[in-house]
Amino acid sequence: MSPANQALHEILYCSKLTTGVSPAVVGAIVAHARVRNAQSGVTGLLVFDGDRFCQHFEGPRDAIVRLMDRIGDDPRHTDVRVVYEGPLGQRRYPRFEMGLVDAEKDFPDLDRLDGEEALARFLELRPGYDVS
Repeated sequence: MSPANQALHEILYCSKLTTGVSPAVVGAIVAHARVRNAQSGVTGLLVFDGDRFCQHFEGPRDAIVRLMDRIGDDPRHTDVRVVYEGPLGQRRYPRFEMGLVDAEKDFPDLDRLDGEEALARFLELRPGYDVS
């Protein structure tokens, strides 16, 4: 089944930048992700506060699972924790393969939440990030 014909799936995870890794690496991560995500039909949003990541992404289930596996194996991330995963009826980020928000203040403590509560909190914060 082609990616365009697969049902949509979404994942929201939180992680930390590995100690000793410069926050400047995030630009390279996003640039690489945009290319790969465009090829895989993945869209989403990465929020980074200089130390912690919170990423919400969506796309065909197979592509989403592979992406999460790569993130879990990426040595630039530690304490990777999926806080929400589930089917999705319609894309939330149709305009970009990977949006990036530099959130120096009010970074969500989503790593303390789970499931629908975590997703609802992230979506509640999204308008403040000036993305749709």
